[in-house]
Amino acid sequence: MTGNDLVLALVVATALGFDFTNGFHDTGNAMATSIVTGALRPRVAVAVSAVLNLVGAFLSTAVAATIASGLVDSGDVTLTVVMAGLTGSILWNLATWYLGIPSSSSHALIGGVVGATMAAAGGSAVKWQGLVAKVIVPAALSPFIAGAIAALGTFLVYRITRRVAEGPRSHGFRIGQVGSACMVSLAHGTNDAQKTMGVITLALIANGTLHAGATSPPWVITSCAVAISLGTYIGGWRVIRALGKGLVEIEAPQGMASESASAAVILSSTDFGYSLSTTHVATGSILGSGVGKKDAEVRWHIARRMVTAWLFTLPAAGLMGALAYWVANGIGGTAGVVTIFVVLILASVAFFAASRHPAVTPENVNAAWTGSVVPAPEQDEVAS
Repeated sequence: MTGNDLVLALVVATALGFDFTNGFHDTGNAMATSIVTGALRPRVAVAVSAVLNLVGAFLSTAVAATIASGLVDSGDVTLTVVMAGLTGSILWNLATWYLGIPSSSSHALIGGVVGATMAAAGGSAVKWQGLVAKVIVPAALSPFIAGAIAALGTFLVYRITRRVAEGPRSHGFRIGQVGSACMVSLAHGTNDAQKTMGVITLALIANGTLHAGATSPPWVITSCAVAISLGTYIGGWRVIRALGKGLVEIEAPQGMASESASAAVILSSTDFGYSLSTTHVATGSILGSGVGKKDAEVRWHIARRMVTAWLFTLPAAGLMGALAYWVANGIGGTAGVVTIFVVLILASVAFFAASRHPAVTPENVNAAWTGSVVPAPEQDEVAS
């Protein structure tokens, strides 16, 4: 194996590692409300979500094409740049997952790649028009659009069912939530799995394996689909609690309305090739479901903290990506890429080890967001 082959293999492995972290980081986008309302048991929810993420990954490649050729000039991208960008995005993902903050994995990935590209070739290598049109504008608008749809949907379902007894109504909407949550998982696969496909395709183009503008090969699509579905099955319990309990006390009608709104917005954006943040959409939908229900408690202070994390994601991941590139480039060649790969592995192990420390339990993380401890799911539900 030549040095270039080794670097390419490390880049692909790291990209699939990011896809895995994307899966467990974003499980809450699809299943948080269904778990909280009791529509699905935790492990059943994440298993269903994993399968549908896998299916969704095969339904579209429009977002993958945006990532591969629509954001940076592939002629200025090297394997070292791609590796550095992935390193920055994974480190940000791990940090926000550890803190239970539903930040955007998508924007972490894009920020890392853009930051590393700028460090290597300057701002001229970034396609700013594409970045604004297909990333920043959708990021700004999607939570409001999803929130408005969820608010209207929530208002209507309560209005239409106002004469139905609470018990039958909740039971009926919990059944409906199974379908709406499944649609969010399917939509998540059509959008989020595509981003890693795009990055691996970009690496293959940089290596000369594929020509500029090439689409993702079947093995790339399959491996990315499997990686994100495995990550989804592991389940990001910290983020699930923050989304499901931190923002609004969700009831089944609200859950179905918010999930339906999320699925509609994500699937629409995928059709246009927009690299949307499913976290932004899910959060906007949950907030909208609180606005649409009379006398619902919406914890706006928590929403403000989440928005602050969103604003920092692109630049923070970009800075990490740039730093990773400077380290790798400073060492030079294959040794530089191997070095940041080893650092990434060590950092990942440290985050996972720290997450098991009793001083930072999921309950404590949730309490930090809500101001009160919310009981965790039964241990046998989480572990079974």
